[in-house]
Amino acid sequence: MNGDDSLAAIRAALQVSPDNLPLLRHLGEMLLGLGRADDAEREFRGALARFPGDGALKLGLARSFHQQGKASHAQVVVEELTAADGVDPGIAARAGVLHARLLHRAGEVERAVRAYKRAIALDDGAGDHELAERLGVRPLAESADAEVVDGRLRASADGDETTPDVEIEKPGVTFADVGGMEKLKEEIRLKIIYPLAHRDLYAAYGKTVGGGILMYGPPGCGKTHLARCTAGEIKARFMAVGINDVIEMWIGNSERNLHGVFEMARRNKPCVLFFDEVDALAASRADMRQSAGRFLINQFLSELDGVDAKANDGVLILAATNAPWHLDAAFRRPGRFDRILFVPPPDAPARADILRLLLKGKPTRDVDADQVAKKLDNLSGADLKAVVDVAIERKLSEAVKSGVPMPLTTKDLVAAAAGVRPSTREWFSTAKNHALYANQDGAYDDVLTYLKLTK
Repeated sequence: MNGDDSLAAIRAALQVSPDNLPLLRHLGEMLLGLGRADDAEREFRGALARFPGDGALKLGLARSFHQQGKASHAQVVVEELTAADGVDPGIAARAGVLHARLLHRAGEVERAVRAYKRAIALDDGAGDHELAERLGVRPLAESADAEVVDGRLRASADGDETTPDVEIEKPGVTFADVGGMEKLKEEIRLKIIYPLAHRDLYAAYGKTVGGGILMYGPPGCGKTHLARCTAGEIKARFMAVGINDVIEMWIGNSERNLHGVFEMARRNKPCVLFFDEVDALAASRADMRQSAGRFLINQFLSELDGVDAKANDGVLILAATNAPWHLDAAFRRPGRFDRILFVPPPDAPARADILRLLLKGKPTRDVDADQVAKKLDNLSGADLKAVVDVAIERKLSEAVKSGVPMPLTTKDLVAAAAGVRPSTREWFSTAKNHALYANQDGAYDDVLTYLKLTK
């Protein structure tokens, strides 16, 4: 008898005995087995209307939610089952394993480990070997040689940590070398610099020195430079981490590299750990077709949380992205990247400051940076550098022909600016759509303000 025939037989039996609880359960389970989760959801909902307290029906409903990708719906049901008294231990155990799977997918690795351990303590037969491997939950006798134990990578067998090929710098630049961005500088002072300068005061309130700031905005607007200057401002070490420093093709190596990056930062406190293009390492798991990327994200979240409450004390984490809408939502929770800063193209005063910095040490004559800056609306810091480079190239061409080097003037910079178009327009075109139509938590309000738009 094929699946359709079996379903027809069960439905016929239910017409004769519509309140037959075992048949109602069996119908829903069979639909789940056939991959028809939406039909299973309807059957379980209908059955629960007749038997609202039945744990097996509730678990079936949670599983149908899970198969359809309705994670929040499934989590509500399994949390009720695992917390309620009088639930059959086998059902509670299976609900606990499903809860662990949901937590793991959401990046709550430590909670997933605890939920899984509670579940198998109720019924060892409810265990899921693949999930246990991902979480590193195994018998004590097997833990000695395991690379992952209770959700965390351990050191290698000889006691050495993975040593990533990331340079540790002692930057010689400070906020004085950042043109404009006064609001951003003050936000970073509040989150990073003041806690470090007033460590005892923050400790009195139970606040550790650490945490994360996510900077987003169009490319070329100084996010990396600002991060490096932050380290110079507090005389801390600086580690700039790119995707190539972490990602490898072999399963497990990327997670190990990321763990090594954090361990290196922890050994070199105070340290500013900067992740450029962080969306490449922390993309939304909902968009992923393969599980390997999810493992890396879970590892990243685990490292941000720290092995214990003080593990990241003194590790100051900054990240930059041009596409914050691709970042997994779990990274924005408190204690992780809990402060999100929009880095816009520089305004006119900031553009003038940047021009002065770019022209420092170069031959100039009576350059009016403020006048030039007014003609460079919407240009990024990288665009401004292009303006100066074009002006210098033209001046060099004249010098080669005449044999006489001449200094840069206001007129030279204005002429060069005419040929440089803002590189930020394409980014704002994309960001505008997200800010208008996918901005439920207000994360992109600053974009709307910059564009002089309202939701």
